[in-house]
Amino acid sequence: MRLAVIRQTYNPYGGAERFVERALNALRDAGEPIDITLVARRWQGEVAPGVTLLRRNPFKLGRLSRDFGFAWSVQGLIRQKRFDLVQSHERIPGCDIFRAGDGLHCTWLELRSRTLSPVERFLQACSPWHRYTCRAEAAMLRDPRLRAVICNSQMVRNDIATRFPAITDKLHVIHNGVDLERFQPALREQHRAQVRTGLGVTEQTPVALYVGSGFSRKGVPQLLAAMARPELHNAELWVVGKDKESAALQRQAQEQGLRVRFLGPQKDVTPWLGAADVFVLPTLYDPMPNAALEALASGLPVLCSNTCGAAELIRPGINGDVVDALDVAGITAALLGLLVAMQDPAAAERMRQAARHSVSSLGREAMAQALLDLYRQLLQKT
Repeated sequence: MRLAVIRQTYNPYGGAERFVERALNALRDAGEPIDITLVARRWQGEVAPGVTLLRRNPFKLGRLSRDFGFAWSVQGLIRQKRFDLVQSHERIPGCDIFRAGDGLHCTWLELRSRTLSPVERFLQACSPWHRYTCRAEAAMLRDPRLRAVICNSQMVRNDIATRFPAITDKLHVIHNGVDLERFQPALREQHRAQVRTGLGVTEQTPVALYVGSGFSRKGVPQLLAAMARPELHNAELWVVGKDKESAALQRQAQEQGLRVRFLGPQKDVTPWLGAADVFVLPTLYDPMPNAALEALASGLPVLCSNTCGAAELIRPGINGDVVDALDVAGITAALLGLLVAMQDPAAAERMRQAARHSVSSLGREAMAQALLDLYRQLLQKT
């Protein structure tokens, strides 16, 4: 099988890129005879053994010409018919498979508009890049050459089926694979005492952990607003990740005297997962965040929004809670409830077990098998 995987740029902290890396490793480990070519403009870090890297880096001026030029170059490659299947993680008409890891851009714009002023909404609607991206997305999903869409959550599948009902039979839900050996409840015993001692945080201090980039989209401002509420004055929030707004949000937290630590990007988040009590991600839109899956696998209850794909894994009061992304009062109440529950040994143990159980079938091997089954199915129809 000759498979091409399309991803324009690689960011070692990005969820889509981590999916690509895990999928490639899992496919190779599955022992299936498969020749994988990664097509990218920029790819940082090590390329997996046995994987060929093919760069496509046409001249660009701004992000519109960047995306258009890359898509044009990839479409030329597709026309050469060098591959049995082309799986794109970008919105490029002509591919065989599209992985909707970022969901639908048009849906993101609708949800984002909730936080914008009238002037900002007007500018968003007039943006050439947003308009191009939405047109490319629609053209790709209506292209007769598209044979399958990989949705990483039921939320994304339902959204695409509603907006593009003609391709409902091409939609396949394949959840992100999580490393169930690396992320497990035993991280608590391995790291909790050491991390907390290093930070000067007591064992009894309730700690909520956020992991991710894109702070505004994923809810850090709402979390700061929640931490300013008197109900959470005894708790701490740890923010792991890199964002252009980090400095401004850190100043805001300091000026308000909030118990918030900005820890920057971390290549290994397992110590922080082991040391925290609850994972928080009140995101405006996130199809299926790897960070939430890793938190659940590590035994942390997860507080996420109802516009997050991980919500389909959450049973409120059992392994987390679900709130509206912009409801600060709701975030505060739900977070307080989870932190209080995690202070009770019996309740905490039940939640840790429930969190782990909710992702116990989502290992990397299951993801790899689902991908291979899809590839075989498509090749048989060729």
